[in-house]
Amino acid sequence: MTTPAQSSLFDDALSPVPAAPLAQSHEPRPAANTSSYSAKDIEVLEGLEPVRKRPGMYIGGTDERALHHLFAEVLDNAMDEAVARHARLIEVTLDGEGFLTVKDDGRGIPVDPHPNYPGKSALEVIMTMLHSGGKFSGKAYETSGGLHGVGVSVVNALSERLDVTVWRDGFQYHQSFSRGKPLGKIERGEPSKKKGTAIRFKPDDEIFGEGATFKPARLYRMARSKAYLFRGVEIRWSCDPEIIRDQTAATATFHFPGGLADFLAERTAGIATVTETFAGRVEREGEAGAVEWAITWSPAGFGDADGFMQSYCNTVPTPEGGTHEAGFRAALTRGLRAYADLAGEKRAGIVTAEDVAAQAGGLISVFVRNPEFQGQTKERLSSSDAQRLVETALRDPFDHWLTASPKAARTLLDFVIERAEERLKRRKDKEVARASATRKLRLPGKLADCSGDATDGTELFIVEGDSAGGSAKQARNRRTQAILPLRGKILNVASSTGGKAAENIELGNLMLALGVSGGSRFNEDDLRYERVIIMTDADVDGAHIASLLITFFYRTMPGLIRSGRLFLALPPLYRLSHGGTVEYARDDAHREELLATVFKGKKPETSRFKGLGEMMPAQLKETTMEPTKRTLARVTLPRSEEAVEDLVETLMGRKAELRFRFIQENAEFAAGDLDV
Repeated sequence: MTTPAQSSLFDDALSPVPAAPLAQSHEPRPAANTSSYSAKDIEVLEGLEPVRKRPGMYIGGTDERALHHLFAEVLDNAMDEAVARHARLIEVTLDGEGFLTVKDDGRGIPVDPHPNYPGKSALEVIMTMLHSGGKFSGKAYETSGGLHGVGVSVVNALSERLDVTVWRDGFQYHQSFSRGKPLGKIERGEPSKKKGTAIRFKPDDEIFGEGATFKPARLYRMARSKAYLFRGVEIRWSCDPEIIRDQTAATATFHFPGGLADFLAERTAGIATVTETFAGRVEREGEAGAVEWAITWSPAGFGDADGFMQSYCNTVPTPEGGTHEAGFRAALTRGLRAYADLAGEKRAGIVTAEDVAAQAGGLISVFVRNPEFQGQTKERLSSSDAQRLVETALRDPFDHWLTASPKAARTLLDFVIERAEERLKRRKDKEVARASATRKLRLPGKLADCSGDATDGTELFIVEGDSAGGSAKQARNRRTQAILPLRGKILNVASSTGGKAAENIELGNLMLALGVSGGSRFNEDDLRYERVIIMTDADVDGAHIASLLITFFYRTMPGLIRSGRLFLALPPLYRLSHGGTVEYARDDAHREELLATVFKGKKPETSRFKGLGEMMPAQLKETTMEPTKRTLARVTLPRSEEAVEDLVETLMGRKAELRFRFIQENAEFAAGDLDV
C-alpha cells in the first residue's frame, strides 16, 4: 500500500490552502516573453544569499520558534565538543543589547588557512559557506547533532552581527560578520593558554521582524535540558536582570550526574508511579553508539497528559519522534512479553507497544554516527541503525530489571495488561456505538454510508457535486468507504459569523455524517470514520473547495487534523495511452515527465479530465480510491498554532489586502499552477 504523504498547511506542494486567493483572482496573467529568455536571466545565489532569501528552508520559518532555533544550532556545536570529551564547560550569556553568547572550552574552531580556498581561514569558510564543517568524515567527531556546517553558517547569515573568538594554538583569534559577510579578515590577538570558542550574535530584524528578541525563560529551559543529556558537561547561564520579565533566574549552573534519570525525577516530582524508574546507559564498544533512557509509569497520568515521550539524538531534541522511539517501545514490549511467558501469564499476548506507552513517562537519548533526520530542523530521526541500537541496548538491562524485582515486574505487567484490556473494550464499545448510531441517527439523505459496523478501516470521501458523487459511489468499497457529495463551494467559515456557519445546511450535513459536534464539544471518539478524505477535482476550483473544507475543519474541529485523520485525495488530471500502455498524470509537469520517460518517442493519446464526474468509476477507483494503488496527502498542523492561525486569516479571512499582499509576495511560486 502506498504510504500516505505528509502534508501541512505550510506545504506548498500538497496543501490546497494557498490556492484559495489565487482562485479568487480573475486578472489575466501576461504571457511570458520566452523569446527574451537568455543567460542574463539566470540568477545565481552565492554564499549565504539563499539562506537570507528563503530562511524557512533552513530553520523552518521566521517566527519565535525559528528565532530560538538559532541558539539551538550554536549550542549543539558546543555540546558536540563536550560529547566528544574535548569540552567540559559551556557558558550561555544574554546581555541587555540582545546579543547572545555561547562559549565553550573545547578545541576551538580551526583558524589556519583553508587549503582549497586561498586567502580564507578555515573559520571564515565554516562561517560563510553552507555544508562546510568537521563532521562529515567522522574523523573529528564520532557523533554530532547533524552536519552542522549548515547550522552555524545559517546562524551567521540570519544575524545582524556575529562575532567569533577562538582560543587555540597559544593565541586568541577574532573575526566579525554582518548578515553572513565578513567585516574583515581573521585577526590574531594576544598570546593565551585558553582553549575554546565563543560565538556572540544578534538576530537580524530584517529577517525576524523589528523588535524580535530572545526570551530568557526559553533560553534557560533549552540550556537546562541540554545539561541533562550529557552527564559530563556543566552549563552556566547568565542573563541581564533588566530584561527578565518573569521568575527566570539571572544566573544558574546546570550539572546533572544522573543524566536522564535526574531529568525524569524532576519531570515526575509528586506523581504516584507504578514502579521505580527504569533507567540506564549503554555504550557500544569499538564503535560510535550510545543509548541512555529513563521511564516510569503512572496510574493517574502526568498532569495534563496520560503519558509522554521525549527523545533526543546526539543531544538534539526530536519532538516528532522517529526510529529511536520506535526501538524504545519495541524493546519494552518484547521484554514484557518475554517476562510474561516466564511467569505463565497468557493474557500478555494482547499487549502492544501502544499499551506499554499509554501511561508511561519516558526519555530516550541516542548518540549515533551520521544521523539521518527529516528536514534541516531535525524534528524526526529516520536512521534505521538507531532502532536496532536501542532494541539491542535495552534487551538485557530490561530483562535484568524485571527479574531482579519480581513483585514490581508483576505489578507493571498487570498494569500494562489492564491498559490492553481497556483498549480492546473501548474498541468493542465503539463498534457497538457506531452500529447503533447507524441505525438511529438521521443521516444526510445524500450520504452513501458504508456497511461495516466498526470504525476501524472506514473512510468518508467528501466530493464536490452529484456527478462526482455518482462515480465515487460506483467506485467505492461499500463495506469501508462512504461518500458524501457537497453542493458546490461551501461557506468560508474564516470570513463568516458563527451564526451563519451554524445555519449552513451543507456544513450541518457534514457534521451529521461525521457524528460529531464542533468547538469545545468535539470528541474524537464520536467520529464515525477512521479517515476523512477530501476528494475534489484536480484544478484550481477543486483546490479552492479543498481549502474551504480544510479551513472549516481547522476552525471547527482542529482535533481531527491533529490526530492525523484528515487527508486529501490526489486524482489525476490526464490520461495517456499508447497501444496497451496507460498512465495517469497528476498535473502538467507529471505529464511531461511521462512523455519523456514512459512514452519517449511516441505520441500517446492524451485526454484531460474536466472533473471527477467525467472519470469512469473504474478509473476513479484505480487512481484515487483503491488503497493499494492511490496516494493520499495527510493534512497536518505546524507546531506553531499562532503561525497557522495567521496563515488562515491571511488566506481565508475578511481582509482582502492581506491576500493581495500574499499574492504579490508568492506569485512567482504559484504562477505555473494557474489554470489559464
